[in-house]
Amino acid sequence: MAIYAIADLHLSFDETIDKPMDIYGGRWINHAEKIKEDWEQKVTPEDTVIIAGDISWALKLNEAIPDLDWIDALPGKKVLIKGNHELWWTGVGKLNKMYDSMYFLQNTCYEAEGYAICGSRGWICPGTDDFSADDTKIYEREILRLEMSLKQAEDLGYKGRIIAALHYPPTNENQQPSGFTKLFEKYEVEHVVYGHLHGKEIWKRGLKGVFNGVRYELVAQDYTDGQLIRIK
Repeated sequence: MAIYAIADLHLSFDETIDKPMDIYGGRWINHAEKIKEDWEQKVTPEDTVIIAGDISWALKLNEAIPDLDWIDALPGKKVLIKGNHELWWTGVGKLNKMYDSMYFLQNTCYEAEGYAICGSRGWICPGTDDFSADDTKIYEREILRLEMSLKQAEDLGYKGRIIAALHYPPTNENQQPSGFTKLFEKYEVEHVVYGHLHGKEIWKRGLKGVFNGVRYELVAQDYTDGQLIRIK
């Protein structure tokens, strides 16, 4: 049994959604097919896959259904968190009644393979250019949501055995400490995955490797070239 992660699927299987990603060229050409091929080669029904946001281009839930059905049909259990494009994600209780193989994580944690999977969408961090008062409100709210998730994991006895997922990177582009990194250290998170960063120059801005005892890993699908990254 294993735990994998990927972010930024950017699916648009609904016929009313016109968001072809291959216009960006390179690793976005036939990206869904590449993800599916790699997924089916690696993942067994007993494995777990974290999808760290930007799942679907849909605006409404009914438009997201073809994308969610596509994910549901892939092997393994899936833990999904919001990205900045998840406008269809409303009412997590309703979402969690829709699919047996999929858990929509919000303010909670998910137990898998002896670990707790925690997470939040995250947000841009202080020190980012043009960081505003509105950004501060969202950033602080996301920190609260992340801590709710981490606290539940701690209460269940998983402190020190936590995998966390954000959609946004956990720091600004200068990789300065943030409220997110402080929480990961406080709750002794072992491994953090995130997405959102696209393109060779932008990938360089993401925190990677071990810092203050926590491992950070960028898993945006274009960075991994459609490959699921094994976490455990």
